[in-house]
Amino acid sequence: MEPNIHRNPLPPVSRREALHRIGAGMGSLGLAGMLQQAGAKDGPSSSPLAPKAPHFAPKAKHVIQLFMPGGPSQVDTFDYKPQIARHAGQRPKIVDRKTLRNTKNGLMPSPFGFKQYGQTGKWVSDIFPHTGQCADDICFIHSMHTNIPEHAGAMMMFNLGHLQPSRPSLGSWLCYGLGTENQELPGLVAMSPRAQPRGKSAHWGNSFLPGAYSGVYANIASMKPDAILGDLKNPHLSRTEQRQQANLLAQLNHLDLARQEQDQKLESSIQAMEMAFRMQFTVPDVFDTSRESAATQELYGKSEFAKGCLIARRLVERGVRMVQLSHSISGYDIAWDTGHGDIKGGHAHLARECDQGIAGLIQDLKLRGLLDETLVIWGGEFGRAPTSEGQKGRDHDHYGFTVWMAGGGVKPGFTYGATDEFGCSAVHNRVHVHDLHATILHLMGLDHERLTFRHAGRDYRLTDVHGRVVKDILS
Repeated sequence: MEPNIHRNPLPPVSRREALHRIGAGMGSLGLAGMLQQAGAKDGPSSSPLAPKAPHFAPKAKHVIQLFMPGGPSQVDTFDYKPQIARHAGQRPKIVDRKTLRNTKNGLMPSPFGFKQYGQTGKWVSDIFPHTGQCADDICFIHSMHTNIPEHAGAMMMFNLGHLQPSRPSLGSWLCYGLGTENQELPGLVAMSPRAQPRGKSAHWGNSFLPGAYSGVYANIASMKPDAILGDLKNPHLSRTEQRQQANLLAQLNHLDLARQEQDQKLESSIQAMEMAFRMQFTVPDVFDTSRESAATQELYGKSEFAKGCLIARRLVERGVRMVQLSHSISGYDIAWDTGHGDIKGGHAHLARECDQGIAGLIQDLKLRGLLDETLVIWGGEFGRAPTSEGQKGRDHDHYGFTVWMAGGGVKPGFTYGATDEFGCSAVHNRVHVHDLHATILHLMGLDHERLTFRHAGRDYRLTDVHGRVVKDILS
């Protein structure tokens, strides 16, 4: 798929010349006439975010990624391994693997109990009782693995399909391939219960894709609709006057773009200004959760992450292509990394923050008939070792961890793949992050080998030269 670069039919003149013509009146039109003409239409006639046909019939239309940065422990959440307790303190050869800190301690039993849920009898940790109630709607993948046990690289791999921040994010690829259904909202919205993490914009960025496909970050910490995005309101101009101003500026930029033929930064600026104009009238509404019924708000719970889950539903309900909701806490971007020192205290606290909101999201989507067309994804960049680090913690484990999905064309109440008997390494039906990405694109109606963009003399894609669709989990 080649980029669709806008070509303006006006003759190539410089911005200085364009301003000169306006200042000179451009005949009898003048600046006032130019503004009036610019206000005659509501924005550009075409948009790079306009809906596009998929490669084949999709099973899902939207994605909600519940990202757990820091590495949640699979053996303390969704991958039940009773053999750990039976061999506590021992270090069998199968778990004698190098981790980030190369700890040499033995197996540490989970401090949490596990219960079976639903008709499938799925074992789920006691710290996720609400999510456990949704087990029959969830497809668990217990055989995930990735390239590196280090946060920055593994997070890039999970969100960009690459170890370096030089590639477009999953959400940007989806917007590039499919556009979005609501032209007054971004195609990709990233959120977390805190201010924007420094240096993390690559996880929802566009890299070398056109700027229109970049994500927009929303701070949900204050939960004030008008403060979700900075500088959302213009107190000096009416909507009509702002429309005229935005259209005039777009015309000037297109004159410059026609002269330069191609300028990614200028193209990005044109699209960003147009989206900013449109968002100021739609964002306050979509982020105003007070408009939801008391029963709906009670379903999700009162935590900030839970409110993020509710906003995610409101966004996809209005046509946003992908929402990435990261579970970070104030001052700590990789929240689940508290597992190093205290699995029991850290994981229990984090699960309380997100469990009810996750379950509420699945149930609410299902009640509204949206779960079938919305793919919900839960997981971190890697997992945790079944052995101990110190007395109460666990080190990183990239050899095998759990990700689960719900809705959007995956089998409900299904378990795929497995780690070894102690939960250390993926051993059956192994799934790499590239395979997960290929499967997500497939569910959205996109062939991961055909979704390409030419940059620096070669065709790039989300899965690089790897990836296979995990067809066994498709409904």
